[in-house]
Amino acid sequence: MAVSDAWLGGLYGLLIGDALGVPYEFHRPQDIPPYGEIEMTPPPGFRRAHRGVPPGTWSDDGAQALCLLESLAVCGRFSLEDFSRRLSDWYQSGAWAVDGVVFDVGIQTGEALSAYRRGTPPERCGLLRPEGKGNGALMRVLPLALWHQGSDWELVQDAHCQCLITHGHPCNQVCCALYCLAARALLRGEPPAAALAWAVSTLRELYREMLDYAQELEWSVRPDGPWEGEGSGYVVDCLRSAFMLLERSDSYEEAVKGAVLLGDDTDTTACVAGGLAGIRFGLRGIPRRWYDALRGKEAVEELLARL
Repeated sequence: MAVSDAWLGGLYGLLIGDALGVPYEFHRPQDIPPYGEIEMTPPPGFRRAHRGVPPGTWSDDGAQALCLLESLAVCGRFSLEDFSRRLSDWYQSGAWAVDGVVFDVGIQTGEALSAYRRGTPPERCGLLRPEGKGNGALMRVLPLALWHQGSDWELVQDAHCQCLITHGHPCNQVCCALYCLAARALLRGEPPAAALAWAVSTLRELYREMLDYAQELEWSVRPDGPWEGEGSGYVVDCLRSAFMLLERSDSYEEAVKGAVLLGDDTDTTACVAGGLAGIRFGLRGIPRRWYDALRGKEAVEELLARL
C-alpha cells in the first residue's frame, strides 16, 4: 500500500492531537489557556489532567488506534476476534501504551473488555450498556480508513464491526462509518466541504435498506445542518466537533488547538479532528516541535515498516 504524506499525516495527526489534548482534559472551556499558550507542556500554573503523565504521551485513543492498525497489518483484513484480543492486551498489560502505562480508559470500554476477558463473545461486549454512545470507538477507527483497499460498502461494514467489542449501539457504528468515508475522500484530495458532502450522500445510499442505521444518520447525526459541536464525549457531538474544526481550520495546528479550546474531552476531540486535519495538511503540515515531542514514535515506525 502507498504510505503518502497524507497517510502519515492522518496517523501522526491522530497521535499528536491525542497527546496535545491529554493535559487539558476535563477542563471547562473558560479554564483552557489562550490559543497561543496551548502546547504539549501547558503554561506554568495550569492544573494539568493526568499530572504524572509526561508531555507528549498519547492516551487510550492512540493506543487503541495502534492496536487496530497492528491487527490489520498482521491479519491482512479486519478481524474482530484479533482486534478484540489486542484491545484486551492493551487494557491488561499496556500493549501500545507509551511506557506500557494505561492511565485513562472509558467506563464502558473497561466494562466491555473485562467482560471479554471473562469469555463474553466480542459481538456482545459492546452492548452491555445498550444505550452507550460514548466516543470510544470513533477515536480509534481512522487506521481502518487509512489501510482499507475495499469498496465503500466494505469499508462501512468494517467500520461498523470494529465498534462491537466496546460500543455496539448503531449510533456509534454510523458515526464511525461516516468518519471513515470522510477520511477516504480527504485521502483522494477532496477539500473538506466536498469530502463531507460525499461521505453523507454515499452513506445515505448504502443505508437505503437499513432503516435503523438510516434513522441514526438522519435523526442523531443530523448531517443537513451546519457541523457544530461542543467537544463532549458523546459520539455524535465528537464527530460533529471534528467536522466543524476540519471545515473552519486553515492548518493542522488551528484544528487541534481549536479542539482543545472546546474543553471537556480534549484529548479525544483533538485526536478525532487531528486525524482528519493530518490527512488534509499532510505530515509536513504538522508542527515539527510537536512531532519531535511525541513519545513512542520508535514503535510506530517499526509498525509502519511492517506495512
